[in-house]
Amino acid sequence: MTLKNTFAVLGPNGRAVAVDVTDDLHERLDREFDNFSGHSLVACHTFQSDWPTWEMHPAGDEVVCLLSGEARLVLDHGDRHEEIALDEPLAFAIVPRGTWHTAKTKTGCTMLFITPGEGTENKDA
Repeated sequence: MTLKNTFAVLGPNGRAVAVDVTDDLHERLDREFDNFSGHSLVACHTFQSDWPTWEMHPAGDEVVCLLSGEARLVLDHGDRHEEIALDEPLAFAIVPRGTWHTAKTKTGCTMLFITPGEGTENKDA
């Protein structure tokens, strides 16, 4: 298995389940894992440009780890934006629960995510 085509779901009971990456992944996760209640997703994504959206995870903190390239995470704290440079392999950040965030990259990058996905929201950047 690789994180390119198989992600892992961490359950509230500590069990990990491999799931195939498909176009309907998020719908399947909600359906097969009780709307993702108490679960986290371990996923890897490659980006060639800035994210087109902001996202927010109300169920818990998200861990974002840079595997290659460079990126800046932008966190929206309401009254200010915080930029976190992920500029070397294995640099990581913890995005606090309920914090809107996006990422910007000039070089392209690959990142590993551990995401408490229940109730995740997205909006245009």
